[in-house]
Amino acid sequence: MTKSKLINEKLVHELCPNGVGFKKLGEVCQFKRGSTITKLTVTKGGVPVIAGGQKPAYYHNIANRDGETIVISSSGAYAGFVSFWIIPIFLSDSFSVDPNPELLLPKYVFYFLKSLQSEIHASKKGAGVPHVHGADLAKITIPVPPLAVQEEIVKILNSFAELEAELEAELEAELEERESQYRYYRNQLLNIDGDEVQWKTLGEVARYRRGSFPQPYGENKWYGGEGAMPFVQVADVGKNMRLVENTKQNISRLAQHKSVFVPSGTVVVTLQGSIGRVAVTQYDSYVDRTLAIFEEFKNEINKKYFAYQLESKFSVEKENARGSTIKTITKEEFTKFKIPIPSLETQNRIVIMLDALNLLLKDISIGLPAELTARRQQYEYYRNKLLTFDEYVR
Repeated sequence: MTKSKLINEKLVHELCPNGVGFKKLGEVCQFKRGSTITKLTVTKGGVPVIAGGQKPAYYHNIANRDGETIVISSSGAYAGFVSFWIIPIFLSDSFSVDPNPELLLPKYVFYFLKSLQSEIHASKKGAGVPHVHGADLAKITIPVPPLAVQEEIVKILNSFAELEAELEAELEAELEERESQYRYYRNQLLNIDGDEVQWKTLGEVARYRRGSFPQPYGENKWYGGEGAMPFVQVADVGKNMRLVENTKQNISRLAQHKSVFVPSGTVVVTLQGSIGRVAVTQYDSYVDRTLAIFEEFKNEINKKYFAYQLESKFSVEKENARGSTIKTITKEEFTKFKIPIPSLETQNRIVIMLDALNLLLKDISIGLPAELTARRQQYEYYRNKLLTFDEYVR
């Protein structure tokens, strides 16, 4: 299926037979930064606050954008992420892109920017907290076909997006059911009792400490350079009890003596934000203060068994975590958590069974999204076709 057939060959031939004009985004769009919210001004409400993430950070009672709004996250881990909103929102650590309505449809510009998502994300700057700047994006050229052609393109891409969203919802529901089954069997295996089982607090099982990092986070001198090492933050702890292969940041030699070194094979758990993600580290690294580090075990224990117990315990306790915006479990709280310590033989047997369950879940998680992946590839192919035009030359 060719692009001309997708958007009506006759329409394209009539309205732009010799190609279309190209403009820099800065010539046809306005880039407006969001506003800062402080703790004193935040009031709970139903208006989503769009900051640096893929979802609303929280909800406010005041909006500073209305109608069709294109948003690009300006800093943080999701710097450059492009989203589209059609309800009142409060724009915080991001900026909006407002097209000239006489030349461009907002949804058409959104789809164009989404087609450049990877390039926009890669354009972020800063060795510390990465940033994407509207001034850089304003230099990008966009094809400006007639509004009637844009409308046809938007209709087609909307239908692709709706199909993708339906399939994604079905897959998420299926995965949630599988994960629920896993949690049930995990908790059954880890809820051990009997005369030979001792229940001990985490502090009685191992020595623990929190990670550390020099402040402020954004200083470029704390990151990269010769001799830099992986720096583990909450986002670097995966869901498979391992760290991600490459941490988002590397800590500089200058900052290393102000952080905490963790050798490979150490058990860590996240205490803030995505609470309770556990990993047995697979490489040497330095660890942020938002994680707890367990070392020098005082009992004969399988580290993987201990990690599974942490995962199970924190999955319950995190529901009572403190904090309105960012949830946190303190050192004083988690050291009181108790876990059962059976014989080492029993621990090893439980680990073998839970590893097998985890592997099964992983296999299912890989297999289920195959259709979604194929659909996305098809969508991206046609989207790129639809957004490719011959440039009109006078």
